[in-house]
Amino acid sequence: MVYAVIDISEHANRLLNIVKAKHGLSNKSEAIDLVMNVYEEEVLEPELRPEYVKKLARAGKEKSVKVKNFAKEFKLEG
Repeated sequence: MVYAVIDISEHANRLLNIVKAKHGLSNKSEAIDLVMNVYEEEVLEPELRPEYVKKLARAGKEKSVKVKNFAKEFKLEG
């Protein structure tokens, strides 16, 4: 666990208190963790996450198959 002393605005403090109360959290540290987790999931692009980069690297090493007509091959045409 990392400990940090931070300065936040009154508005940010009120928002943390709302998050804390809404989710039944015991302290503002838990509220900050929750907000950061939501931010990571909803705002950060997946390609910035290290696990996604590793996944792409593995996929790049896989053998590929050439397909002349993708839609016809996978029965996507109406």
